[in-house]
Amino acid sequence: METLAALAAEIEACRACPRLVAWRERVAAERRAAFADQEYWGRPIAGFGDPRARVVIVGLAPAAHGANRTGRIFTGDRSGDWLFRALHRAGMASQPTSAHRDDGLRLRDAFITAAVRCPPPANRPTPAERDACAPFLARELALLPRARVFVALGAFAHVAVARHFGLRPRPRFGHAAEAPLDGERVLLDSYHPSQQNTFTRVLTEEMFDAVFRRARELADTSGGRRSAG
Repeated sequence: METLAALAAEIEACRACPRLVAWRERVAAERRAAFADQEYWGRPIAGFGDPRARVVIVGLAPAAHGANRTGRIFTGDRSGDWLFRALHRAGMASQPTSAHRDDGLRLRDAFITAAVRCPPPANRPTPAERDACAPFLARELALLPRARVFVALGAFAHVAVARHFGLRPRPRFGHAAEAPLDGERVLLDSYHPSQQNTFTRVLTEEMFDAVFRRARELADTSGGRRSAG
């Protein structure tokens, strides 16, 4: 049987997309001045978290100087700072910070992954790159049998989850919007905690916290669905 560890090893060895491989390795070699003394990960990023998670958080792709540097999804960048603070406040992370792969952070009832596993130039994967990564997401989700709530961080992740579950018609993305995926699971949207959204207060910490409170409520109800009344 496939395991998350075996799948992670396969993801981390992937070289399927020449443009993404070239970009991630260029960034890792040239480095940002603030991290010049650090060795970058420079490889694709697998998901991270609790294998018994009922809440799965899906992002767009690793950040060039975040996960591409640290080797863990949403780790080492401002978006990750927002995410892990929110998860800690929601009781799903053992600490409010995520600095590197070996910092002792543990997730409880949550698993974090991404639609694309390498940092794309300008944060814009091509359709071909998106499609090349889709089987990794499908295989990861298949190894999370208790997953009930899928929190999509941004429209790109929303589409990736909707495509995975074959939703037709595809529901519109909107912050805090909910859409049933099947009889047991639900898609819950959030604006991405990018600096573009957080600096302009399109997304506030109160709004972000409300999403994860709702995610826990949905996970706790029968079949992950909103309870009657």
